[in-house]
Amino acid sequence: MTRRRFTQVKNLKTLDQLRTHLVELGVDLPVADVVEPEVFAAGSVFRDGGAGAIEVSNRFATLPMEGWDGTEDGRPTDLVRRRWQRLGESGAGLVWGEATAVVSGGRANPNQLVIDESTVDELADLRALLSSDQVTGLQLTHSGRYARPDAAGPAPRTAYRHPLLDERVGADDASVLTDDELDTLVDDFVTAAVLAERAGFDFVDVKACHGYLGHELLTAYDRPGRYGGDLAGRTTFLRSVIAGIRDAAPSLAIAVRVSLFDLVPFAPGTDGVGVPVGAGSYGYAFGGDGTGLGVDLDEPHQLLDLLTGLGVGLVCITAGSPYYCPHVQRPAYFPPSDGYLPPEDPLVGVARMLAATAEVTQRHPDLTVVGTGYSYLQEWLPNVAQGVLAGGGAHLIGLGRMVLSYPDLPADVLAGRQLTAGLICRTFSDCTTAPRAGLVSGCYPLDPFYKERPERVDLTRAKRQAKST
Repeated sequence: MTRRRFTQVKNLKTLDQLRTHLVELGVDLPVADVVEPEVFAAGSVFRDGGAGAIEVSNRFATLPMEGWDGTEDGRPTDLVRRRWQRLGESGAGLVWGEATAVVSGGRANPNQLVIDESTVDELADLRALLSSDQVTGLQLTHSGRYARPDAAGPAPRTAYRHPLLDERVGADDASVLTDDELDTLVDDFVTAAVLAERAGFDFVDVKACHGYLGHELLTAYDRPGRYGGDLAGRTTFLRSVIAGIRDAAPSLAIAVRVSLFDLVPFAPGTDGVGVPVGAGSYGYAFGGDGTGLGVDLDEPHQLLDLLTGLGVGLVCITAGSPYYCPHVQRPAYFPPSDGYLPPEDPLVGVARMLAATAEVTQRHPDLTVVGTGYSYLQEWLPNVAQGVLAGGGAHLIGLGRMVLSYPDLPADVLAGRQLTAGLICRTFSDCTTAPRAGLVSGCYPLDPFYKERPERVDLTRAKRQAKST
């Protein structure tokens, strides 16, 4: 790959340098001059239509990353338990627990967690690793198009035929879920939520992001039947799951992580830089403007109004999909080995995400909003996060990749300590490259535990092979 040169955030050593660079890019980020721990220590409350008011002790949240290190039958391993233990020690007031499949066939990888009667007690043990003061949820998912439940390879279950994505995963007519099959999956989500409540979780997330089934159904504009067509049809699945959970577990809080907008799929160009696939109109982007490259938040605002009416009080805002436009969802300087070089300065992607989240926060005052897209800010993450909070751009600061390398970052900010430079995520993307190479998930560059694991040798080999092709 031929790298397009962008100024890396780590080379912006002063606030003046950061602000000058932002001006040069033509983007706006709220940057606080001085980090004030008390801003992050202020509590927050979200109000759920069933569970009532739930207090969060501070303004940090950890995000629901997808694990690749469970057992083949969906149980936690020592690696999973280590990750949860570190989240418990992070100091974050809210822990948005990792993606957990409601049925084995809905896993995104053969080692993803599954919630059912056989695993619920072990998931309860995970919850017990965290402080009782940490509001903790579990993300319920079906991977849909990106289902890969065993080593045999992709086993996609899709909402509709997609002209640009089907070939990538081997989807065909038989992959499309019927209305009856979706009815059954609604029941599976409800059953999983009941089990999550039994395991001690404070809320469940009905996942609607990143190209997985809940998100793809929001884009099913051309799907016939009850689960497609107009917005009412495309939200039938999400609404039915939420209603079912309310009936079966009335005291369990419900959250939704949603891809607020989407773009056309990207792929490496001749120089390795990401370029949009296809040209002209693109009619499969929820929150898109029809071009594949622009954003229109009219329908997402309608969706959030709908969620508010259903008593959902907590949402996490993300965008796009890590499978086909990761620079939008996960701004990074270094792409995963099967990805593409960023087509824009990653700070542009950060600003796009933060601006959309701020619009949501201000337009929907009854929702408590968890913002994302902060990891690429690196040393300047606390300054921008404080600016976001002070300006009403989000209620909670969500951290994903950053807590793999630096789980104590929230605790350090809350205590007024200087960040530890050697632990700050530099968006090397090894936490994505490793799983896609069939290796366990973790931060291999910065976490000493993973540096010493034998998989690091395999990861290095996989990266070299990718560079040579």
